[in-house]
Amino acid sequence: MVLDLVVIGTAITLGPLHNSAFILLLSSRRGVRQGLAFLLSWLANLIAVIAVVVLLTGGQPPARHSTPSTAAIAAKLAIGLALVLYGAHRRHRPPRPHGPPRWAARIDNASWVMAAGLAWLMQPWGLVGAGAATALEANLSTTGDWLALTGYCLLATLSLIVMEMYAVWAPAAAEARLNALRNWLGQHQEQLIVTLSLLAGLWLTAASVYELVA
Repeated sequence: MVLDLVVIGTAITLGPLHNSAFILLLSSRRGVRQGLAFLLSWLANLIAVIAVVVLLTGGQPPARHSTPSTAAIAAKLAIGLALVLYGAHRRHRPPRPHGPPRWAARIDNASWVMAAGLAWLMQPWGLVGAGAATALEANLSTTGDWLALTGYCLLATLSLIVMEMYAVWAPAAAEARLNALRNWLGQHQEQLIVTLSLLAGLWLTAASVYELVA
């Protein structure tokens, strides 16, 4: 479970789309405040999904090879295959120009509610679903599994936490460097999406097949 959560959390935090959107928020007139709203909403979404899973299981993993356990593994397998197919499709399609999103023109007048809602929309729900399916294996009577779930939520939010702290502590330097990062992310967006989709998808597929046949 722990290794799966590390892979999923890493793939989430490195996603170029939400990181680019977050940098745009930070560069706005009330950037730090809007960035904090985005970050907290992002983290709250992850925690809420895990909380729902824990409530459904009562903090006890379903018995191995039971119907709920097999369904969770099958869900991870389906998500893994979908990510592989999606990555392969993006890899072979003609390149498309990537301009700034439509909402970027209204960013200075955006409210914290819009920033929080944007985090919900930008969340990679396929990977979040894979994290939820993995969390079914958690046994909350052990400290290790509590730490694993907490670490997963923080890891999936790590890039946002680092950028928010950087913008608070060194705003002038952060603006220049984060905008340079956003330009780089825009130039390499397709490669990053393809790479993350394929790597996460292949891992989830292989791990799920192993769990089903072991």
